Amino acid sequence: MIRHLDITIKGKVQRVGFRASTKAVADQLGVKGHVQNEPNGDVFIAAEGDNISLDMFLEWCGEGPEHAIVTSVESNEGELKNYRNFDVVKRGYF
Repeated sequence: MIRHLDITIKGKVQRVGFRASTKAVADQLGVKGHVQNEPNGDVFIAAEGDNISLDMFLEWCGEGPEHAIVTSVESNEGELKNYRNFDVVKRGYF
């Protein structure tokens, strides 16, 4: 069963390659959605996938790329959007 998660990641998560790394991991796991920086310094991810993929993805989100310092990961179930791929949002917000 496919689920949708809205994920907010807090800590030193901007200017450390977080979005590009997130896309690479999402593509490896078959997770669809998007990742973007928030004005307050958080990273926001909308992710869709099966339970196993999302569990592995969330586990990675708790670590992040090499230079990130993740202090918290919040995730909430959301409505399925049926994304076709995983995108990095450069600017602007959904």
